[in-house]
Amino acid sequence: MAGSRPTSTPTSTTQPSTPQTGPRTGEADQQKIPGAPLRVSFAKISEPLEVPDLLALQTASFDWLIGSPEWRATLAPEEQADAVGGLAEILEEISPIEDFSGSMSLSFSNPRFEDVKASLEECKDKDMTYAAPLFVTAEFMNNTTGEIKSQTVFMGDFPIMTNKGTFVINGTERVVVSQLVRSPGVYFDKTLDKTSDKDVFSAKVIPSRGAWLEFDVDKRDTVGVRIDRKRRQPVTVLLKALGWGEDRIREHFQWSPTVLATLEKDHIAGQDEALLDIYRKLRPGEPPTRESAQALLENLFFNPKRYDLAKVGRYKVNKKLGVSVPQGTSTLTEDDIVATIEYVVRLHAGEPEHGTDDIDHFGNRRLRTVGELIQNQIRVGLSRMERVVRERMTTQDVEAITPQTLINIRPVVASIKEFFGTSQLSQFMDQTNPLAGLTHKRRLSALGPGGLSRERAGMEVRDVHPSHYGRMCPIETPEGPNIGLIGSLSAFGRVNAFGFIETPYRRVNNGVVSDQIDYLTADEEDRFVVAQANSPLDAAGRFAEERVLVRTKGGEVDYLAPENVDYMDVSPRQMTSVATAMIPFLEHDDANRALMGANMQRQAVPLLRSEAPLVGTGMELRAAVDAGDVVVAEKAGVVEDSTADYVTVMADDGTRQTYRLLKFRRSNQGTSINQSPVVEEGQRVEVGQVIADGPCTDEGEMALGKNLLVAFMPWEGHNYEDAIILSQRLVQDDVLSSIHIEEFEVDARDTKLGAEEITRDIPNVSEEVLADLDERGIIRIGAEVVPGDILVGKVTPKGETELTPEERLLRAIFGEKAREVRDTSLKVKHGESGKVIGVRVFSREDGDELPAGVNELIRVYVAQMRKISDGDKLAGRHGNKGVISKILPQEDMPFLEDGTPVDIVLNPLGVPGRMNVGQVLEMHLGWVAKQGWQVEGNPEWAANLPEAAKSAAPGTRAATPVFDGAKEDEIVGLLGSTTPNRDGNRMVKETGKARLFDGRSGEPFPEPIAVGYVYILKLLHLVDDKIHARSTGPYSMITQQPLGGKAQFGGQRFGEMECWAMQAYGAAYALQELLTIKSDDILGRVKVYEAIVKGENIPEPGIPESFKVLLKELQSLCLNVEVLSGDGQAIELRDTDDEVFRAAEELGIDLSRREPSSVEDV
Repeated sequence: MAGSRPTSTPTSTTQPSTPQTGPRTGEADQQKIPGAPLRVSFAKISEPLEVPDLLALQTASFDWLIGSPEWRATLAPEEQADAVGGLAEILEEISPIEDFSGSMSLSFSNPRFEDVKASLEECKDKDMTYAAPLFVTAEFMNNTTGEIKSQTVFMGDFPIMTNKGTFVINGTERVVVSQLVRSPGVYFDKTLDKTSDKDVFSAKVIPSRGAWLEFDVDKRDTVGVRIDRKRRQPVTVLLKALGWGEDRIREHFQWSPTVLATLEKDHIAGQDEALLDIYRKLRPGEPPTRESAQALLENLFFNPKRYDLAKVGRYKVNKKLGVSVPQGTSTLTEDDIVATIEYVVRLHAGEPEHGTDDIDHFGNRRLRTVGELIQNQIRVGLSRMERVVRERMTTQDVEAITPQTLINIRPVVASIKEFFGTSQLSQFMDQTNPLAGLTHKRRLSALGPGGLSRERAGMEVRDVHPSHYGRMCPIETPEGPNIGLIGSLSAFGRVNAFGFIETPYRRVNNGVVSDQIDYLTADEEDRFVVAQANSPLDAAGRFAEERVLVRTKGGEVDYLAPENVDYMDVSPRQMTSVATAMIPFLEHDDANRALMGANMQRQAVPLLRSEAPLVGTGMELRAAVDAGDVVVAEKAGVVEDSTADYVTVMADDGTRQTYRLLKFRRSNQGTSINQSPVVEEGQRVEVGQVIADGPCTDEGEMALGKNLLVAFMPWEGHNYEDAIILSQRLVQDDVLSSIHIEEFEVDARDTKLGAEEITRDIPNVSEEVLADLDERGIIRIGAEVVPGDILVGKVTPKGETELTPEERLLRAIFGEKAREVRDTSLKVKHGESGKVIGVRVFSREDGDELPAGVNELIRVYVAQMRKISDGDKLAGRHGNKGVISKILPQEDMPFLEDGTPVDIVLNPLGVPGRMNVGQVLEMHLGWVAKQGWQVEGNPEWAANLPEAAKSAAPGTRAATPVFDGAKEDEIVGLLGSTTPNRDGNRMVKETGKARLFDGRSGEPFPEPIAVGYVYILKLLHLVDDKIHARSTGPYSMITQQPLGGKAQFGGQRFGEMECWAMQAYGAAYALQELLTIKSDDILGRVKVYEAIVKGENIPEPGIPESFKVLLKELQSLCLNVEVLSGDGQAIELRDTDDEVFRAAEELGIDLSRREPSSVEDV
């Protein structure tokens, strides 16, 4: 279908294979993807279900919105006929738009898309939006004559989701984050009344859109109602307004003394009076009439245009109250209102089967996914358009009206643009590495329009809730003000049609675990008894133990007999998100540190050469393939051509397919996106096989860091407080080097004084500076640039002054050339440097679309290779982070008995206090994997080892899935079974420790030291981006003090406490200098500059600007303040501007621009 997502590089969604019970074979999940690298798994549990498509949260929702064939194919056959996509649904909802008299109507149907206007690459290149034109069929009907005019109407360009689940808006990739909101429905609550110590029960009917309706029983035992958050009234007033007489109320509620007591206290008689009373409360100050009051009540709750419970709200109300209102009814009904009142009254009476609701339960919180968020935005646009259509119907001649003349698509287009451009939920995509992008698309946010705000969200909302199990990860959430408000979808979770998150469970029949999978919502799960995935089973699939550890119906934990169990978890990693599931030995880490580990994996920079972890979890391949940064074969065939730029596959059906690879593209975060082929000419590939690696992937597996040889030991105090000591080898061999690409942009505009010009002819610039510019004034590709170098030469016309006769003569002879221009060239920013790798030129002459007033736009891409250096931040996967304090020569590093120097020295004190012991186990298993192992005989510790994990060659990758990985005794056993070296020695003993020697003296260290391989990530917090120094620079226009921050080329703030420190040490002159000439003594700083230039002594500091401000403030309090010199003479503070400008002019300093916009202007 035109307008559906492109399929040039699809993500792989492998079908679940036939499940099998019994022990694991010991090979990780990834074998289900053809051509996957070997990874020996220590998992003991067989999973009957594969991890679903990790991007389905985004793609499935958008497919529903546009009603694509892929979405229809997922529905059951009986649903397909009635199923309506999101766009069609909203058009149906708004149709028909009638004029005020009802004589004409306009209706919409059949939304469809044409082909997208430009390819994805072109949109990114030219700052366009990746969108397809949307057309709908509009029918205008004249109800008086019965005449129908039908037309196909263009409704604007509609942004289309790419196959990676992103949108390209104005050339940048964005992600729409799913929102967690309270579900529409009816909620019952209990609060304690402070004065009477009584429980007060209340009910809220919350719609998807419309007025709230609240009921409560107060401490005086009367039932009240609040309509639309206004003042409380007796509930009988509402019932009377709905047409109930007193007798009917008495008869219906005869069992409830509370309602009868309320009726006694209610002195309003009859329906009319009740309606008027409600009208007065809702519209105070307006004259009430019976008709307007009736219309108000109708519109509030019973008009589908004004009140909408949505499908999910109707489902929840029916379920909670036990009413059987048809599913299609989206407004409230009289039955709903009466049933709600009954429920509240029964709650108050303490009837046991009636309970209150927990609003943080995932049965009461639902997800608004991309499709629904966009649909809501289109609804806003269409309702704005509806007004315009109504007005045009009344003003235009009936005969001449066609659908096209009535419709103005501007409001619809504007509301879609507004959503993608400014909504809190449409976010700039995190592209640091593939995992960051994948996690961003699976993020669940409780913030945003219609959600919570950081300030108002209490502890309860942020807490981990039992119903999150298998739905939202309890580990992965940000630290800081958003903690608990932003989460991540669990690996196996999926969203149902109502927006509730479901998680899969294996059905258990009479104690026998079957392979039948049921997806349950949090509400449904509460009704069953669920066993965990690692409950031992026998060969027949029965529980092996007499008592099974389960979650009971109330969410409590208990031991029950196998017959009482209804379901069993599908997998031990069911509760974790993708990032959390990539932490090996997660079960041995404290949750706080695991949270940091999951979050820091997203900040890992793609390195020059990726290396998959020796110790993984088996999740690496699926994460990399589903993230979409690797290229996957669409058809089986033979590789015909494999080069750095493309791979050509001759498919079995005779078609030839070329896969283009991305080379050194800049990501949103400035990291490098580079793909390289992993297949060779003549190699056979299957569908879904990885044919090219992307950033941070190795043979199709996620590879965020490097396996480094680590020793846990203190070293001269240089690794105090988590500091890290590195070997020079990592710098020399570019082990931890990464490429970063910066984009510089300049445009030539039309100004009031004439057009700016891109040129090589720049005033007052030497030929040496222009050496790397071509004849147009643009830098050549391959040039090395440093701060201050010109990238693009540009001149801007200066203000015209009165010309002298000589200048007029010159102007007449030489034409415009002699005009005054100033140099406004694009220069390399302070602190940036590198090699120019690309230049893009867009000009109006070549037909490129540019913003108004811009004639030419030039982008220059500068790449720099950043080797690891001290000050960079490194981290493991267990929240063990640190900053490099010292890089030692290789020969000074501690070394093993065979002379191998370690790569990195970590402080052992970083482990016990933080309780992230997973890093120690990872280190030991990393050593085992690097050396290879062979289990001799049948030792007791190896009884549960999968067959494939009994032996492995050196350098074999291992997988230890979360909650189901290698056990401690197995690791101890494997350490004793590692492959010895040529001399028959094992460098690391069974204890996991080795004898290390000091590289400087050659002496052995007194104690054995833990040594092994740990997976280390280089994070985006690089010292090159943070280091900063200022000599002179811009000053604030208002205070005349230096600006702050690296971006403004500012200085370091010398605050109140710093002044006290200087005073305490008696450093008076240094302090005076800091507070005057280095800050806001305008005259003084110009004179100092002058003295430095002329080589004279520094003059005395003057009076700072802030002192003058203090005087003015005192004068504004009507105090007469005089300034006296040391000998008691009055000093006149006159404005010294003239003096400053004179001195500055002599020195050639331009003071006219006090606050330059960027560093180059300084």
